[in-house]
Amino acid sequence: MTVKICLIGAGRAGMVDAKNFEFNVEYSSVTTVVDVSEQNAKEAAKKLRAEDYYTDLDKALEEGDFDVVCIGAPTFAHSEAVIKAAKAGKDIFCEKPLTITVKEADEMKDAINKNNVKFQIGFMRRFDKNFLRAQEIIEKGNIGEPLLIKSVGRGPGLPPEWYADLNKSNGLLAEVNSHDFDSMMWLAKSNIKEVYAKGDNFKTPQYEEKYPDFYDVATVNLEFDNGMLGLVDGACPATYGYDARMEILGSEGMLQIGTKESHSVLTWNKDSKLVQDGNESWRILFKDAYLKEAKHFIDCIINDKEPKVGIEAGKEAVKVVVAANESIKSGKPVNL
Repeated sequence: MTVKICLIGAGRAGMVDAKNFEFNVEYSSVTTVVDVSEQNAKEAAKKLRAEDYYTDLDKALEEGDFDVVCIGAPTFAHSEAVIKAAKAGKDIFCEKPLTITVKEADEMKDAINKNNVKFQIGFMRRFDKNFLRAQEIIEKGNIGEPLLIKSVGRGPGLPPEWYADLNKSNGLLAEVNSHDFDSMMWLAKSNIKEVYAKGDNFKTPQYEEKYPDFYDVATVNLEFDNGMLGLVDGACPATYGYDARMEILGSEGMLQIGTKESHSVLTWNKDSKLVQDGNESWRILFKDAYLKEAKHFIDCIINDKEPKVGIEAGKEAVKVVVAANESIKSGKPVNL
């Protein structure tokens, strides 16, 4: 059996997923590409060896030969794409963040359940060997009872302008830090019940007038249902590189996930300077995790299993982001 895939949105994240499905995952093939730009769709189809390309999703769903959609379109387009694909009976892989509002998340969940299609969201950290090792250490009780969890999530460069419009992106805390919120709740085995967030625009003055709510640096204090405390530190553009790290304090120890360095080679040169390369891109740091989540999704399709990371995980992250943005505006804690 070969699972035929339609890529919706041929941007950076979409192409990472689609290249894995086409070139690196057994029993899957990208047959169709949809993008609002005909040039992007045509070029992506050529790179992916896809037979067809479209600029209209409805037409692709009506005419295209595929079983599954892989959604890599901008966040504001996710809800419509997921609902249409579900109604067409297509299984769905969707990049994070899930969508903009909790209402949209509920509508997406309803369409998925009503049409009995499989859904997986692209929280690839759940497939990363270091995060999986951390989960194992916590479950074995090696650091005692987890008490405090801190996560750093900083993106290197400024995304396209639509990102600056919070009505289309939900901002930094969605586009970058959805991964932090999801992996924290996953490792804590608890949802988040209260957030208190601060954010401001420190580095992008060009957006101050047009997008007054835009922020490029944020902190979020968290309280979990199980009593744990948390802190997220987010920034984009961070400029210096891609920075993803986490620290968990337990009653009898602590653990750290991730480093600033891309590898263990350190240079100490004649000028007495210590030089080490940093992480440049999420595509490099989590390369193996992206591949593993793609393999997991195809395995679920072929063997009729439910994906480990489904619509509910995406919805919980959306709830936290929406509450955090509300907290930034109000200057007060928000109870979920």
